[in-house]
Amino acid sequence: MNGSSTGDAQGKPVSLQRVLGLWSAVSIVIGTVIGSGVFLVPSTMIRYVGSVRELFVVWVVAGLLSLFGALTYAELAAAMPEAGGEYVYLSAAYGPFWGFLYGWTQFWVAKSGSIATLAAGFYTYLTIFIPALAKPVLITPLHIGPGGSLFGIYWGQLVAIAIILLLGGVNSVGVRSGGNLQVMITAVKMALIAGVIAVGLLSGKGDPSYLAAHIPSAGGVAGFFAAMVSALWAYDGWNNVSMVSSEISEPQRNLPRSLIFGTAAVIVTYLLINLSYFYVLSPANVAGSKHVAADMMTKLYGMPAATMVIIAVLISIFAALNGSILTGSRVPYAMARDGLFFRALGKVDSRHRTPSVSIIWLCLWSCIVVLSGYFDDLYNFVIFGSWILYGLTAISVLVLRRKAPNMPRPYRVIGYPVVPVLFAVVACLLLLSTLQTRPRESLMGLGLMASSVPFYFYWKQKSLREMTKQRN
Repeated sequence: MNGSSTGDAQGKPVSLQRVLGLWSAVSIVIGTVIGSGVFLVPSTMIRYVGSVRELFVVWVVAGLLSLFGALTYAELAAAMPEAGGEYVYLSAAYGPFWGFLYGWTQFWVAKSGSIATLAAGFYTYLTIFIPALAKPVLITPLHIGPGGSLFGIYWGQLVAIAIILLLGGVNSVGVRSGGNLQVMITAVKMALIAGVIAVGLLSGKGDPSYLAAHIPSAGGVAGFFAAMVSALWAYDGWNNVSMVSSEISEPQRNLPRSLIFGTAAVIVTYLLINLSYFYVLSPANVAGSKHVAADMMTKLYGMPAATMVIIAVLISIFAALNGSILTGSRVPYAMARDGLFFRALGKVDSRHRTPSVSIIWLCLWSCIVVLSGYFDDLYNFVIFGSWILYGLTAISVLVLRRKAPNMPRPYRVIGYPVVPVLFAVVACLLLLSTLQTRPRESLMGLGLMASSVPFYFYWKQKSLREMTKQRN
C-alpha cells in the first residue's frame, strides 16, 4: 500500500494531517448515521412486523449487528489507519481488485447516491417552510426522468446542489474546518433529538398500552428481515470514520473508541426516540404516518411544536451530508494514490492539506446525480453489493490474522472470532432475503459493480507501465 503523501510545486512531500481528535471522530460516526432514517423508517418497520415489541427487537438486533461491525472495523482501522477505509482492508486481505471494486462502487453509486439522497431529503423538508422549492425551473419534453417521466429541474434541486458545493468548499479548505463543523452541528442535532425524546416521554399524554399493541402485518421471518433492512438503512454510516483514518490523531486509540462509542450512542438514541413515538402514537398511527416525529409533536402540542422536529431533521440531514462528503472523498483519493483511479484525485492540496480535487470531483458527480433524479434508484441498486463487501470486510479480520500474524494490532476485536463471523453470517442472510424480495435491484447492483472490471485492468496496466518507466 502506498503512502498518503504527494509533492507540492517544489517537490516537497505534502501529506494529509492528523488533526481530527476523538470528538471529531465520534461526531463523524453519530453525524453520518443519524440522518433522516430514524424519522422515516418506523412506519415502514411496524407495517412489516405488526408488533411494537417485535419492532424493538429488530432495532436491538440491527443495532447489535452494527456494533459487531464497529468492533470488527475497530481492529482493522487501528491496524491500518490509512485513508480509504474498506478499500484499504479489502486490498490488504484479498488483493487490490477487491479494494478497487469497493472504491468504484462507492464513488459512482453508493456515496454519490447517498450524498444526493441526503441533499434531496434536505430540500424536501425545506419545502415545508418554502413551498416554492417544489416548483420547476424548467420541464423538458424528454422522457428520461425516473420511471420514464419528463426530465425537469426544480428549484429544490438547485438548493441541494448549492448545499453540496458549500460543504465541499468547507471541507476543501481544511479537514479541521470540516471536523469542527461536524462536531458543532452534531451537538446541536443531538440536543434537539434529546428534546424531542424528552417531550414525548415526559409529556404525560401518552398511552403505555400502545407499547404492547399489534396491527395486521406481513409478519414472519420475511417481515422480520424486511424490517431489518429498513433498520440497517437507518444505522448505515457507522463505518465512515474509517475512511478518514489517516487524518485521525492517535488513531490506534481514537478510531476504536469513536467506532464503539459512536455506534453505542446511536443505538441508545434510536431506542429512546422509538419509545417516545410509540408511547404517544398507536401502531396504526405510526404505520400511516409519513413524518412520525412531527406527527407525535403535533398531537402533543400542535403545529408549532412540529416545527422543532422539522428543524431537527434539517440539521440532522445537514450533519450527515457534511460527514458523507468529508469521509467519502477519501476513498477515490486512496484509489488514485495507488494508481487505480484518475491520478489528479490522489493529490493533496499543499496549502490546506486536503484531497481537494477528490472532494470537488465527488461533489460535482453528486450534483449530477441530484439533477438526474435517479439517486433513490442508484442507492437501492447498490445496497445488495455493499453488503457483500461489508461481509467480506468482516471476514478480512480472520484472513489478516492468518495472512499477516505479525501486523501490529493495538486493538483486537472483542469476542473474536464469534463477533466478525456473526456479522458476516447475518450479512449473508440479509443478502439472501434481499435477493428474494428485490431480485431486480440486487442483480442490477451486481451489474453496476461488474462494470468496474475493465477499468480496473486498464488502470492496473497503466500503473505497471509507469512503474516500469521509472525503474528504467
